[in-house]
Amino acid sequence: MACRREPVPHTPVWFMRQAGRSLPEYLRVREGVPMLEACTRPDMIHEITMQPVRRYAIDAAIFFSDIMVPLKAIGVDLDIKPGVGPVIADPIRDASGLDAIRELTPDDVPYVSEAVRGLVDELGSTPLIGFAGAPFTLASYLIEGGPSKNHDHTKAMMYGEPELWNRLMERLADLTIAYLKVQVEAGASAIQLFDSWVGAVAPEDYRESVFPHTSRIFREVEALGVPRIHFGVGTGELLSLMGEAGADVVGVDWRVPLDEAARRVPAGKALQGNLDPAVLFAPWEVVERRAKDVVDRGRTAEGHVFNLGHGVMPTTDPDVLTRLAEFVHEYSAR
Repeated sequence: MACRREPVPHTPVWFMRQAGRSLPEYLRVREGVPMLEACTRPDMIHEITMQPVRRYAIDAAIFFSDIMVPLKAIGVDLDIKPGVGPVIADPIRDASGLDAIRELTPDDVPYVSEAVRGLVDELGSTPLIGFAGAPFTLASYLIEGGPSKNHDHTKAMMYGEPELWNRLMERLADLTIAYLKVQVEAGASAIQLFDSWVGAVAPEDYRESVFPHTSRIFREVEALGVPRIHFGVGTGELLSLMGEAGADVVGVDWRVPLDEAARRVPAGKALQGNLDPAVLFAPWEVVERRAKDVVDRGRTAEGHVFNLGHGVMPTTDPDVLTRLAEFVHEYSAR
């Protein structure tokens, strides 16, 4: 309801990366199981997605997966290395590399459909949020060969070989659209597009080289009829453009206060965010004060979903998240 800018009894709460990371029960289930294998086992997807729902007073479940799953499913040679992140065996640096990015069909990810259907049955009225990586962020991993601080190769292609760049982005947009459709058609109630690293791009470059592909994704999934959320890190200067791209909800990281974000984002959008995940390591009185501030500033938006400004950190105390969700419900209902 908040995503659709409709009245709610209290500010809804969910946390990015709530499915796992800091939960001891998650660590037990995942022990000895590589990340990408875990993302292809419906029983494990189901269990990990449900763990935070059982533990916290959250208002949505988040499908347990990874943004690299659709790339792996179409045959890209990649691995997620603990402590490093996604690593690509053959980075894409020229036109020949485009052959690695083929169309994705539901048959490529049967475990996704199976897990979503099972989760929707168990969750009942609790929404399930599906997600995918956005083309810029996927392209960054594919071009750099892994995580990058400066995205040198990515920007070099974007600036110097715009035709190759757009062909790659078009294929990644196709992949993302297909992957999101699989999740929604299996029963997901909402979707989030993660463009984690697009904050590395200047506004004029975003509009020219990223916006056309992101906006096409939102346009083509609009007919599915579910709320669409768009999130990136370090995107304060891009919030207006991200709002224009077509999502119903714009995620805001912790760097921009929500009342300021509400001024930057075009009318007709809800906001999501944006407590700094590091605040959760401070004493409770600090967490409470900061959470109140987020809720109060969120009231200036047309709709507000309380979240962190990025994902839950692995060493976060789960009990603090339990207390935070309960506090936000109680305080926002007053």
